[in-house]
Amino acid sequence: MLEKKSVSNTCFHFRKLFLLPAFAGTFVFIIIPIFFSFFLSFCHWNLLSDIDFAGLENYKSLLADNSFKMILKNTFVFAISTTIISIIIPLVLAACINSKIRGSEFFKTAYFLPFITPMIVAAIVWEWIFDPNCGLLNFLLKTHINWLYDTNTAMIALIIVSSWKLIGYNMVIFLSGFSSINQNLYESAKTDGANPLQAFFFITIPLLSPTVFFVLIITTISSFQVFDLIYLMTKGGPLESTNVLVYWIYKNAFEYFNIGQASAGAYILFLIVFCLTAVQWLIRKKWVINE
Repeated sequence: MLEKKSVSNTCFHFRKLFLLPAFAGTFVFIIIPIFFSFFLSFCHWNLLSDIDFAGLENYKSLLADNSFKMILKNTFVFAISTTIISIIIPLVLAACINSKIRGSEFFKTAYFLPFITPMIVAAIVWEWIFDPNCGLLNFLLKTHINWLYDTNTAMIALIIVSSWKLIGYNMVIFLSGFSSINQNLYESAKTDGANPLQAFFFITIPLLSPTVFFVLIITTISSFQVFDLIYLMTKGGPLESTNVLVYWIYKNAFEYFNIGQASAGAYILFLIVFCLTAVQWLIRKKWVINE
């Protein structure tokens, strides 16, 4: 009996060794950079010179910089617009597909395909769609709009692409939420004379609120962290009209080698996302069922 116990303990300790690479990778590539970048946000450093401690100077200069304020505004406009669109449209589509329309499986696949399409491929296709000379969108609208080259429309174009890519994923999550709703409630509401629109707003939405809350959180966070779409389609232009915080951090860190300000910008972004998530978490009890 003791021998079996000792063998079991040996196997348990041996299995823990297999976790060491994962823990080592997490420590080296995540934990250490987090604390080191926080320290660098209080310093001046260009990767070549000595690290010079500067206190709160990086944060003060950023918050007083009008161009940085514009980048913050762009980030909020992009994130809020994308989040709203990427919740409303998938919710409506999920409700339509859940009503057992013909070809529902095809629509599920068709709407989910953009999410698994690599961003580089999506960017190339949408650049052609938005092309002012031979683009599909201008051809259909019978107009000539410089979608990606006009400060008034470039951000709108990026919001369209980002929302298009997220719709399928959020729709699948909403469909899983629909499957957990007791269908007898709809039968009872129909017996009481409720029409489909009333059933949607007074039964579906309240019972689906935990799923809506989850989608709201993950979509908000991902929208504030957008980078690849900006890098591939506009590179922050024209005239910085589509420059967002993560792309600004990338340029300052790896093109201008202003590591201190880039680190400060990263922690400003962290603070924004943390505060928004905390607010959403605190007010969830007012609208999420069973909270």
